Amino acid sequence: MPVSRRRRSARAAVPGALLATVSAALAGTFCAAPAGAAEPPPPTAAGAADPRPPAVTDPQPPVPDQGLLLTVSGDRNTWIRGVRLSCPDIHGRHPHARAACDALTWARGDLDALPGEPHACTKQYNPVTVSATGTWRGGPVEWHKEFPNACMLDSATGPVFRF
Repeated sequence: MPVSRRRRSARAAVPGALLATVSAALAGTFCAAPAGAAEPPPPTAAGAADPRPPAVTDPQPPVPDQGLLLTVSGDRNTWIRGVRLSCPDIHGRHPHARAACDALTWARGDLDALPGEPHACTKQYNPVTVSATGTWRGGPVEWHKEFPNACMLDSATGPVFRF
């Protein structure tokens, strides 16, 4: 009996190892996981260890730059407008694409660090919500923020949300 158990274990381990190898190869070829996402290793036979050291990860291809979908909406989404911004290909519909791309480059893609164009604004409360979703330089972007009014949005973000 012990011999047949060993054979059964060995037989179970070979397909498991083969499945792990094929899965890893296909995952690197066909799947693009978001930055920072780690997929758990495929299941192995009982008692079999993953042949890779825990610190080694399979290289993932960079996420292709799809650009950013920028939106501005009024209080309670009573209105909304949006435009796609692709950098450095500035042939899209953003009316200030070159300046917006320059501002994003200066901020290294961090929308909270945009240089803006500070100017005086009234304190009238008429909130606007802005969002940016998509990719910037191969990394995913998901950003939302509310500003007290459109003037304060323009002052803080400059040409990026000026459309």
